[in-house]
Amino acid sequence: MLLSSRLTRCLALQPATTTTTTTLQDIASNQAKGVAKVILKKGKTQLFRDGSPMVYSGAIDSIIGRPPPKTGDVVLVADGTQKPIGWGLYNSCSMFCVRLMQLEEEVAGDPSCALNVEKLLETRIDAAISLRKNLGLPSANTNAYRLVNSEGDRLSGLIVDVFGDLAVIASSAAWVEKYKEHIKKCISGLNVINSIVWRPSTDILKEEGLDLADLAQEVSGSTERVKVVENGISYMISLDGQKTGFYADQRENRHFISTICDGKKVLDMCCYTGGFALNAACGHALDVTGVDSSSPALELANQNIVLNNLDQERISFLKQDATSFMKNAASRNEVWDIVILDPPKLAPRRKVLQSASGMYRNLNSLAMRLTKPGGFLMTCSCSGAMTQSGQFLPVLQGAASMAGRKITLVRQSGAACDHPVDPSYPEGAYLTNILLRVV
Repeated sequence: MLLSSRLTRCLALQPATTTTTTTLQDIASNQAKGVAKVILKKGKTQLFRDGSPMVYSGAIDSIIGRPPPKTGDVVLVADGTQKPIGWGLYNSCSMFCVRLMQLEEEVAGDPSCALNVEKLLETRIDAAISLRKNLGLPSANTNAYRLVNSEGDRLSGLIVDVFGDLAVIASSAAWVEKYKEHIKKCISGLNVINSIVWRPSTDILKEEGLDLADLAQEVSGSTERVKVVENGISYMISLDGQKTGFYADQRENRHFISTICDGKKVLDMCCYTGGFALNAACGHALDVTGVDSSSPALELANQNIVLNNLDQERISFLKQDATSFMKNAASRNEVWDIVILDPPKLAPRRKVLQSASGMYRNLNSLAMRLTKPGGFLMTCSCSGAMTQSGQFLPVLQGAASMAGRKITLVRQSGAACDHPVDPSYPEGAYLTNILLRVV
């Protein structure tokens, strides 16, 4: 009994331990400048609690704050009771009114980045660097890769591709333009980076409400043409080319082609600077033909033949329209063991998906006619609308019917592993790469 009473007194003297959780509302209340609050409509909250990063205008009930927020401002996103569920960056012009950057639960666990865009950028870019390092990028065999992949790295509207000691930063959101200098500072802090190119996506930024007169490509350092290496194959790339200058998303698919081409006759349609064709030649293909309609791209492709010391009797590039070339080859009954078809984006938006489907069907029907019975067709779509519709395989089946051929699905893939996708934003998955056996 004496022991029990002493223990009770001892416990009574111990200070009570309390846990305090910092909330977004607490942090916002301590801001010198008031933080506006975007209130979601009833029934819309769970979608964004589950991680969807794009708050579209139709999900918003009201906006509380005087003066109202301007494009690029930090705002709270709240449910119908005005309780914050997260914070993000506002846009008064875009159909995406808020790009969510953090959820309330994340802030409770680590409030250091809450409502602080600069700190969040540093943290997320560090995480992106760590992910690529864990994926083995860069390496002695590959120094061309994607460092930041927009929503996949939770920095919606920001893409960073690294080509050796050069970083190309592609901006497609108003907030990215607002924080341009800090983003450049973060990227230039990487040991390997000596030059930066800032490339605004003008068409998208116009929809974000920005004045195109204020947007310009910015270059620091010497960036006329850059030599990179991917899976041991060297490429000259031009920053005046498409997108950021090089399609790192097809890296793993290009390497796969190199493993199945030994002794084969290969046709690379829409070859651009020769990525698939070069891999086929390095994979000991007997004969490789690349076709593209762009003279600047083919100039680089021919430079890449020399750069890799390849036999020019075994690999060549032709300047010709893809449809015309395939029709003429079919009329001569020419066939190849392996055909690769990687056309440009034919369905940039859902509203043109139907017409694009017809173009994909016609192109693939021609490609199947050029594929030797029992041979392979590797066909691609980089149109997000097509990939997300799930209609690419049915389109290919229709193409096979048009060509009077039978197809079997052998392999299906997407972008390389340095292009992560947020499952709560499946729109981030845009590339489909399919290998068919054509009989």
